[in-house]
Amino acid sequence: MAEEFSRSVEDGLRLAKRIYFGNDRAVAPPKPPASMTKSETGFLPTGPMVYAVINDPAIVDNPDIPSYQPHVHGRCDPPALIPIQMNAIELVAECYLDTALVTLSGTWRLHCVSSVRSSDCRIAVPMGAQGSILGAEVSVNNNRKYYFTQLVDLEGDIRKENWLEARDGGFLKPHIFTFDIPQIDGGSIISVKFRWSQNILCRNDLFSLLVPFTFPDFVNPAGKRMSKKEAMQVKVNAVTGNEFQPHQMSHPLKEKRHSDEGTKVFTYDSNVLSFTKSDFRFSYIVPSSQINGGVLLESPSSGDFGEKEVFCMYLSPGNLQSYKVFRKDIVFVIDISGSMRGKLIEDMKSSLSAALSKLDADDSFSIIAFNGESYQFSSSLELASKDNIEKATEWINMNFVAGGDTNISNPLKTAIEMLSGGRSSVPIVFLVTDGTVENERQICDMVKKRMVKKESISPRIYTFGIGPFCNQYFLRMLAVIGRGQHDTALDVGNWHDTVQLRMQELLDKASSLVLANITVETFDNWDKVELYPFHLPDLSSTGPLVLSGSYKGHFPETVKVKGVLADFNNFDLDVKIRKFKDLPVEKLCARDQIDYLTAKAWLLENKELEQKVVEMSLDTGFMSEYTGMTVLGHDLAKSKHKAKLKRKYTTRKRRNIQGEPVILLPNMGIGFGDLTRTMENVQPGCEEPRLPDQAELLVLAASHCCGRLCNHCCCMCCIQCCGKINHQFANTITQLCVGIGCYSCFSCCVDLCCADMDG
Repeated sequence: MAEEFSRSVEDGLRLAKRIYFGNDRAVAPPKPPASMTKSETGFLPTGPMVYAVINDPAIVDNPDIPSYQPHVHGRCDPPALIPIQMNAIELVAECYLDTALVTLSGTWRLHCVSSVRSSDCRIAVPMGAQGSILGAEVSVNNNRKYYFTQLVDLEGDIRKENWLEARDGGFLKPHIFTFDIPQIDGGSIISVKFRWSQNILCRNDLFSLLVPFTFPDFVNPAGKRMSKKEAMQVKVNAVTGNEFQPHQMSHPLKEKRHSDEGTKVFTYDSNVLSFTKSDFRFSYIVPSSQINGGVLLESPSSGDFGEKEVFCMYLSPGNLQSYKVFRKDIVFVIDISGSMRGKLIEDMKSSLSAALSKLDADDSFSIIAFNGESYQFSSSLELASKDNIEKATEWINMNFVAGGDTNISNPLKTAIEMLSGGRSSVPIVFLVTDGTVENERQICDMVKKRMVKKESISPRIYTFGIGPFCNQYFLRMLAVIGRGQHDTALDVGNWHDTVQLRMQELLDKASSLVLANITVETFDNWDKVELYPFHLPDLSSTGPLVLSGSYKGHFPETVKVKGVLADFNNFDLDVKIRKFKDLPVEKLCARDQIDYLTAKAWLLENKELEQKVVEMSLDTGFMSEYTGMTVLGHDLAKSKHKAKLKRKYTTRKRRNIQGEPVILLPNMGIGFGDLTRTMENVQPGCEEPRLPDQAELLVLAASHCCGRLCNHCCCMCCIQCCGKINHQFANTITQLCVGIGCYSCFSCCVDLCCADMDG
């Protein structure tokens, strides 16, 4: 899907050569930039982009300066995508704890379609780390046409028979969201507003925000006199009460005063010669010398689910100098089934070897590789000495051979048994898999029973899922039961940027625990509170631990948190109750709550929990497995009540979709795994090729031919060449073609007559 998109953009860039911008230097088209050369990501967007979807090449022209264009026979299949010119872009990011709420606004002009023709436009927005869509709005020609996205209950909403299912749209990559807007007239101005939530990377007391914001040269309007405006704003509220300090920034932002306590705003606004060619980066330091925490409260919204109020609780490790890290006993349980073959298993070898090299000398470890069988490095834990790590590395290189089925239960049971029996350490199971198994609920029950043993610190389970075929909700629930954490890498096509990096981050969390067995004493005696998750994970020195929940009644004035430090001394902390004006607590908690409740609903097969997830999703705007995203539109120019309609569409409440055209985007949930593909050992990220039938082959051949025709015969140089042919040569060519045609007709008649005579 991503490769097809990239090829379509490449075809669109060639097709855009038909556009004539005039002879004036002030409106001359930009020179072909070096960035047009295909990179590792092809022509995938590295910043928000809008493309003209071209099925008929004949519509490609300058809407302001119509020019003679040779007619093109045939259509583009798949459609070519021409990046359209951008006039302005604005980025606004609000940073709270480990979450950023991002709003992106921009205007584009459909510069490549004739003013008397129209085409669909595809909007593509890449998001930052673990981005989650919150919604999009599109207006055309100053609100003449208005479109917006809306979440719907896939089972409960009515009038499904009138919905149109979109062929394209949804996630091009796990971090790139696309959707189409139908039939935009050439020369139109398109205004887009897009909102999403993403993670802020945390390391000790350093917080880093990264937003894809790199634009190629061909989105700059042709002509030096065309205005190009870009603006950026970052609003940071560390909410910890400590004064934060800006660290690094990719663009020249200036601090602006803000009235809210603990909030700082940084802005940048400028008219530029060309749009930025670097991603937006902003990092800041929140200094703290000790473990601290707080509870953030929010009043209930008008659409609050379950009539409960929402709260968010955080524990921050600070810049720990006086606290030490727990000693580790860790068992790596690694999937080596047939679907891990190729580069995936090779890079898994190097990642695991790197993780072993980071263990301290007093740590202990073992390795279990599994497919249909289990293969142990040792029957007991080994100290992480230099000799043992070298032996383990040799063992990995010999035994990590991808092949066979997937059986998680036996190696997981073996790992837990190896770690049972109290030690002065944190026992950790680190499970990596890319597949789904049949007995996942039984595995959860087995782990739950083994965790009830009376041990000072029970084995922790950290889970890492690779690709779309494993059940991420099973792995998440397994981590919740084991008081660990879960992470995933859905995009396996770019290993070094996703899988390896995300796996290393999870390993760092598991390897740097400073506070274990965390409990909230206040909530233990209060039956009107619900905390997510019910088993609290340990606090790592790499960043804050953010929890959430809901409650009824009055929240207590103080909250006491208890835990065990690495020296096995008890730790107590009175957590402060903090209230901020206009702090979006619900949005800070929504995604984790939806993911946790979805995992719980899957485990218990509970329809009531599924419906609760649906209500949360619809109220907060975060996607879930049980909701879908639709695109609705209205031609406001035909309405007598434009202002009233606009207010109806932009309200936060669920909108009335009756009577409006509804386009349902493809399913955007990650799903509950794919047992069939796991059993067939299909590699994650590899789409199974389907042999085309004869009709599709003809269409493909015609499309390829038309594509070549567009590339080589439909440009101004061809017209100029034909213009230089003299009349005598043209007459000779014409007579030759007529003669060949007559000869062909004569041969056909002879064949027919001879056939009749023979008969």
